[in-house]
Amino acid sequence: MFEKGELIMCGGHGVCRVVNVTGNPIDRSDKIRKYYVLDPVFEKASTIYMPVDNEKVVMRRILTKEEAEELAGQISEIDTVWIQEEKSREQMYKEAIRTYDCRSLVQIIKTLYLRKQSRLKEGKKVLSSDEQYMRKAEELLYSEMSLALSIPKGEVEAYIREMVDRQKSMV
Repeated sequence: MFEKGELIMCGGHGVCRVVNVTGNPIDRSDKIRKYYVLDPVFEKASTIYMPVDNEKVVMRRILTKEEAEELAGQISEIDTVWIQEEKSREQMYKEAIRTYDCRSLVQIIKTLYLRKQSRLKEGKKVLSSDEQYMRKAEELLYSEMSLALSIPKGEVEAYIREMVDRQKSMV
């Protein structure tokens, strides 16, 4: 169970702060079921009520600073993933985004970045679906890394590039 004040990843909402753990906000007669009251960190427009016992929506603690640094240091070693069949490829992207698995998000970003470069080099346009998945993967990864590393979200990409460059120079 998450504690009040804790930062978590919550399916469909990204990084959220646990504001409270309370009874059922809709059915006050339900004294048994507990709910998290969540405040999305990067979307200030809403409050989310999520059942504590919900097993359908992914909820997990955000990375620690050490885990974020370790992930950033391993990015150049994380393989890209290419699935030729478009529907299967899109399903893999959706699953990675749904589960908020950071390594999978890195795979998507790296894969789509290289695909974008390849298409541009061939004089082709970048597919809008590729752009959408890349933006979503970056948003999720950079939001979490920003909070874990205590740096502005806009500086996460530069931080990652620096870590990758540093790792390359050590080889």
